[in-house]
Amino acid sequence: MNCPPAPFQHLQRMTDDVGLLEHAKGNEPRYEHGYCVDDVARGLVVVCREPSPSAELITMAHRYLSFLAQAQAPDGGFHNRLGTDRRWHDQPGTQDRWGRALWGLGTAALRGPAPEIRSESLTRFNQGARARSPWPHAMAFAALGAAEVLDGWPDHSGARGLLASAVAVIGEPSADRGWPWPEPRLSYANGAIAEAVIVAGWKLGDATVLRNGLRMLEWLLAGETRNGHLSVVPVGGWGPGEPRPAFDQQPIEVAALADACMRAVTVTGDSSWLAAVEMCVAWFLGDNDAKIALLDEQTGGGCDGLKPAGRNGNQGAESTMAMISVLQQGRRLIAAPR
Repeated sequence: MNCPPAPFQHLQRMTDDVGLLEHAKGNEPRYEHGYCVDDVARGLVVVCREPSPSAELITMAHRYLSFLAQAQAPDGGFHNRLGTDRRWHDQPGTQDRWGRALWGLGTAALRGPAPEIRSESLTRFNQGARARSPWPHAMAFAALGAAEVLDGWPDHSGARGLLASAVAVIGEPSADRGWPWPEPRLSYANGAIAEAVIVAGWKLGDATVLRNGLRMLEWLLAGETRNGHLSVVPVGGWGPGEPRPAFDQQPIEVAALADACMRAVTVTGDSSWLAAVEMCVAWFLGDNDAKIALLDEQTGGGCDGLKPAGRNGNQGAESTMAMISVLQQGRRLIAAPR
C-alpha cells in the first residue's frame, strides 16, 4: 500500500505562539478568524500519536496543552473560541469542544512526549471528566479520551464513568436492519460514535454494547463505500433514501472512520478491518468520487473538502489534521500483521 509519512509542515505553519489557527486561505493562515479548542485538541491528539516527534512537535504539544488549560473552566467545561484580541468569545460549556478536549488530554496523558505533558494532561482530564454532556458527539469524543486513560490506568473511575455515560447518551442502535443507527440521520465524524460504543463495550466488559458498536461500524462502512472506494457522508449529512454520491465530502468523516476501523482491529483481532483503513488512506490520495488527492504534497496541507469535480483548495486546521491522522493510521497499517 502507498502511504506517505504524515507531513506536519502545514500544521506548523498554522501554529503560532498562542495556539493553532482555525482557517486558511489556500495554505496561508487566516489570523483574523482566531483559534478554537476543537482544533487545538485535535492537534494535541495527532502530535501525541506521532511515534518519534521532533523537538518542534514537542514544543507544539506544550503549546496546545497550555491553550487547553487556559480554556478550561473550574467546573470542567471549556471555552471554544479565542479571538486575535486574546479574549474568549463564548462561555464555557460541554459541547463538542469539551469532548474533543478530553480526547486530546486523555491521549496526551498516555502518549505525551514529555513527563510534564503527561502529568498535566491527566490532571486536566480528571477535572473535565467530572462534567457530562447531553450531546452524543461530545460524549463520544470524551469516551475516546477515556479509553486512552484506561489503557494507562485501568482502574480510573472517572474514565470508566465517562464510558458508561457515553453509551447512555448515544443510545442503542435502531432495530431496523436498514438503518441500525441510534439517530435518524448521519451527520459528521460518524465513525467516532461507533468507535465510542465499541471501546465502551470492550473496556466495560459488556458484550452486547460491543456487538452493537461493531454492527454500527459495519453498516456505516458499507454505506460509505461505493464502487470499491469511499464515498462518505457530505457536509449536510445523509438520511435514508437520499441520493449518493453527495458533496461536499469532509475529511473529518474519513478520519473518524479510519480510527474506528483500526479500533475494531485492536478489539476483535480481525484484520479484515484493515482494508477499510487502506481505503481511507486512498481517499486522501485520490481514490474518491472526484479522483483527486486531498493531500497537497507541496504544502503538507489537507484540503477542506471534496467537490463533485475537484476539491476545496483551502487548507484549514481540521482538514489538515484529519489527513495527518489517517496517514498515521496508514503507517500503523503497513506494520500490522495480516
